Amino acid sequence: MDTNAVLDVAFDALVLAAKLAAPVLVSALVVGFVVSLVQSVTQIQEITLSFVPKALAAGVALMVCGHWMITEVVTFTHELFARIPSLVGG
Repeated sequence: MDTNAVLDVAFDALVLAAKLAAPVLVSALVVGFVVSLVQSVTQIQEITLSFVPKALAAGVALMVCGHWMITEVVTFTHELFARIPSLVGG
């Protein structure tokens, strides 16, 4: 196994990790921004007011995108298994 093959697998894994994390992070970011804006306007500074909506948004994002996430991981795993003969043999 050469260095380029390892770097290709690592790069693909990092891209997959970023793709899988994006829906949860973006939804939490948007909800956090909206809640922060509402807190600034109303001057209500309650810590649970910012945590609970972000946690709910992350849960909803996981429920909505969960099937796609698992499909992506399974596809990546199948591609890795398909690469094994070329990695070991050459």
